[in-house]
Amino acid sequence: MQTTSEGESAPMTETEKRDRLHNELVRLYLLPAPADSGTGAQAFALVSPSGMVRALVMELVQPPGWEVLSRVWHGVQNELDLPAPAIAVSGLDALQLWFSLAEPVAAARGHAFLECLQQRYLADVDASRVRLHPGPAPSPAQPYGHARLVPALQEQTGNWSAFLAVDLVPIFAETPWLDIPPGEDGQASLLQGLGRIEPPAFEAVLGRLTRATKPLPASAGAVAAGVGAPGHAPALPLEPDADPRQFLTRVMQDASVPLALRIEAAKALLRHEPTQVPQNVR
Repeated sequence: MQTTSEGESAPMTETEKRDRLHNELVRLYLLPAPADSGTGAQAFALVSPSGMVRALVMELVQPPGWEVLSRVWHGVQNELDLPAPAIAVSGLDALQLWFSLAEPVAAARGHAFLECLQQRYLADVDASRVRLHPGPAPSPAQPYGHARLVPALQEQTGNWSAFLAVDLVPIFAETPWLDIPPGEDGQASLLQGLGRIEPPAFEAVLGRLTRATKPLPASAGAVAAGVGAPGHAPALPLEPDADPRQFLTRVMQDASVPLALRIEAAKALLRHEPTQVPQNVR
C-alpha cells in the first residue's frame, strides 16, 4: 500500500485489492497446481494434481436453512473447539461453510470429515439437500470434484457467490447470491480473521466423530449451538457414547447455562420422556 507525502495511507489500487484477496485464498484454501504453460506463472487450485485438499466445503441447498446450517457453524466451535469456517452464498441455490486446513489431506479423508459433521449435526436433514466437497468423482480423469472458488460469477444466473459476515447471513437465506460483484477488499477482510484447522486437531476431531455412533438430535443440536439465543452455548464435553437424554439433562441442570437454553433442553426431554424429567430447573 502506498503512502501520501503526509504519511497517510493512500487508497488501495484495484490490483492491490485483488492481490490481497488472492493471498487470503492461498493462505486458507488453495494448493499449487501445474504451472501455466503460457505464462510460466504458478497457478493454484482447490485440488492438487495428487488429489490433496485444504478446503472442505459443506453446502445446504434451499429451502432456506441458516438456522439448520448454523448448527454446524456453532457446533464445530463450541463442541469441537475448531476455528470458525467461512460462510458463503453459492450464487445459485445454497449456503456454504468453508473449512480451512493448515496442511493438505487426501480428498477422501477430507470428505470423510465432512460426512462425520453431517451425521453429527444434520442427521435429520434430507441428504439430498446437503452437498459435500470434495465429492464423488465427476469423471475417471478427475478423481474428485470440488466447489467453485468464492467469490465468482455464476454464468447460469448472472449472480455472484460471496463470503458473508455471520450477522448478514439471514438476509441471504432465501436468496443465496449477490446480484453485483462483492468488493474484493471486503472479501479479503472477512477471510483475514479466519483460522486454519491444524493437523492434530483435525485428526483428533475426525477420530472422535468416527467413534461416535449416535448423531446429535435436532433439539439437542439447537441447544448446543445456541440457536435462537444470544451468545454461545457452553462448551460441554462431546462424549462419543453419551446418550442424548444425558446430554440434555446436563444442559438443563448446569447453572452456568443461560436459562433460555436450559428451558429448551427441558422441553426436548419432555417431548420424549415426560415422566423422567427432573424438576430442578429454576
